[in-house]
Amino acid sequence: MTRTASLPVAATYDELVARFRWNIPATFNIAQACCDRWADGSGRLALIHVLADGRHERITFDALRSASARLANVLSTQGIGSGDRVAVLLPQGPEAAIAHLAAYRVGAIAVPLFQLFGPDALEFRLRDSGASVVVTDDVGCVKLADIRATLPDLRTVLNADGVRAGALSLWGEMERARDHCLPVATAADDPALIIYTSGTTGAPKGALLAHRVLLGHLPGVEMPQDLFPQQGDVFWTPADWAWIGGLLDVLLPSLYHGVPVVAHRMAKFDPEHAFQLLATHGVRNAFLPPTALRMMRQVIDPARFGYHLRSIGSGGETLGQETLDWGRSTFGLTINEFYGQTECNLVIAHCSALAPVRPGIMGRAVPGHEVAILDAQGVPCRRGEAGIIAVRRPDPVMFLGYWNNPEATAAKFVGDWLMTGDTGVQEDDGGFRFIGRADDVITSSGYRIGPGEVEDCLLRHPAVGLAAVIGLPDELRTEIVTAVIVPAPGVEPEPDLADEIQGFVRQRLAAHLYPRRIVFAKALPLTATGKVMRGTLRQALGSGADPADP
Repeated sequence: MTRTASLPVAATYDELVARFRWNIPATFNIAQACCDRWADGSGRLALIHVLADGRHERITFDALRSASARLANVLSTQGIGSGDRVAVLLPQGPEAAIAHLAAYRVGAIAVPLFQLFGPDALEFRLRDSGASVVVTDDVGCVKLADIRATLPDLRTVLNADGVRAGALSLWGEMERARDHCLPVATAADDPALIIYTSGTTGAPKGALLAHRVLLGHLPGVEMPQDLFPQQGDVFWTPADWAWIGGLLDVLLPSLYHGVPVVAHRMAKFDPEHAFQLLATHGVRNAFLPPTALRMMRQVIDPARFGYHLRSIGSGGETLGQETLDWGRSTFGLTINEFYGQTECNLVIAHCSALAPVRPGIMGRAVPGHEVAILDAQGVPCRRGEAGIIAVRRPDPVMFLGYWNNPEATAAKFVGDWLMTGDTGVQEDDGGFRFIGRADDVITSSGYRIGPGEVEDCLLRHPAVGLAAVIGLPDELRTEIVTAVIVPAPGVEPEPDLADEIQGFVRQRLAAHLYPRRIVFAKALPLTATGKVMRGTLRQALGSGADPADP
């Protein structure tokens, strides 16, 4: 494999930082970098598309270039050019990759949308972005039919499943188009993407990302994937490509490096199916969110599937000792955590190939990024003191701003520091410990308690399948630590089980950390990216609703 890594060769983290330099050219286009430079007629493999029935098709970079050029020419005939918005409402699959590459090719701005969004969520994002074109399928067309009249900017719908009322056939239009279209010479700072953040309160905000965001992501992908890429690497994630974790943590960096990506629509995460997929298609590298790992942890005798992974990265929530130990025994490797958010992603990471991983520490600053712990006024905190995780601008991975929302953009910064809104601590050795979202930190009897440590302890109990920890109002303690627990398979929540679990945590952590209230539920409310919606749990339990169906 031709070496394409952005990280230099190094034996230690400190050596890696000392040798690293950004190389951001003035002109950069994602379509050129992720497709055309590998489309040399050699038939290099780009995608392994696994269908619902288990069959698969292998798609080369040559085919991606031809198809995305055809779609780019279709977009041009529809009047789409520099700065116009092209929404991509598709699951993992070749059409989604082709749509993204085609949009970048003509200088348009791609707007990835999650296919499970309801009509209100779709309407807001399409109207706010002013998308002129939506590339979708029959599922998306049904949803668009109900809101089309409220979207004056939407001119064209291209349907991968054929002609429908109000929609053109994506493949039919592409067949009539030329298969040659050079990418426009976009500047590295030209906008390429709008990804809407879910947020904890208020309407979603569209984070506008430049073409350079891909280059900014590369070090943060390479570190937690244990110095990716290496010969024979094949990447997969269950995270949908509509989210930054699927698109910019896996798909586009892999294509940039010429590494094949497994594309598979998984409507509902099935942990046994995930193990089978890893084995069948020779996956060597995976991004598995913490919730996916915890579900896979419940599979009996996973070694029977015969998988052989080289690296696993995980982010979004702290893993903890229990999941790390399980990962070592199950996969024979150390799961590397990483941290970031849509506005400034993959800025902290572990790399077990360079340094030991410590439980509770999500990593050190990825080379090229200046990360600090600040108070609300932007003053640096002392080592070991809790504060807000912040990243200094300029930084190539950082967003350009929120789409049509300069006030929210300004509020995100204190001086030159982007304030993530997440709380954390920097240890003496430079490692960062994640405490939680500002809204997730529990204040109880004068203690500030992050949910991750308590959740990790809960997961060590054999009766606990999944767990989420929140704070609920209490007159005496300000808040009480409350655990919402999904029992492990086959476990019935007997009357004494809650007492047993409380004693288990109190004995292993501390008296102020154990959950004084335990609620058993059939499921946890999750975001589309698999993060526990603790705010939803707080609201549901406060109103007396079922926490799994607020």
